[in-house]
Amino acid sequence: MAELTGERVVLRPIEQDDEETLRAIRDTPEVATWWGPPENDFPFGDEPEAIRLTILADGEVAGMVQFSEAREPDYPYAEIDIFLAPGHHGRGLGTDAVRTTARHLLDDRGHHRLVIGVNVDNAVALRCYEKAGFRRVGLLQAAARDYRTGDWGDEYLMERVELPNRR
Repeated sequence: MAELTGERVVLRPIEQDDEETLRAIRDTPEVATWWGPPENDFPFGDEPEAIRLTILADGEVAGMVQFSEAREPDYPYAEIDIFLAPGHHGRGLGTDAVRTTARHLLDDRGHHRLVIGVNVDNAVALRCYEKAGFRRVGLLQAAARDYRTGDWGDEYLMERVELPNRR
C-alpha cells in the first residue's frame, strides 16, 4: 500500500523500525486505558484482517491507524481505529489521520459507510471522530471489557456515510 498524505500527517505501512516506538506508545496509560497493553506480536500479528499504518507527524512516529473491511456485497463497510502518543494529543493530528484514512476508504477502496466504536468515557476520541465527520448513531451496551478491572463498558457506535450520489 502506498503512503497517504493528509494535511499534517503521513500514513504509511508499518516498518520493522516502528515496532519499538508503537509498542511504547500503546503501553502509555493514556493509550492502554482504551487499547489495553500490547500483545506479544504487536504491531504485526494480533489482527491479521486489519491494515495497519504508522502515523508520522513531522517525520516522527506519532501513532497508528488501522482499518478493516467487510466486503459482503449487500452490507459493506469499513471500520477505523487509531491511537496517538500522548504528546501528540490536542494538535489535530488524530482528526487529520482519521480524515485521511476515511478519504482513502471512501475514494480509493469504494466504501460508502465507515464505522468506529468508541468507549463512552473517551471524550478525546469522541471529539476527534466528530471533527472527522462521524456522528453517534447508537449505544452498544457492554461492548468491551476493561482489561484492568474485567468490567464491561459501553461504546458509542459512530458512522460516516457518503453515498456516491450524495457527495
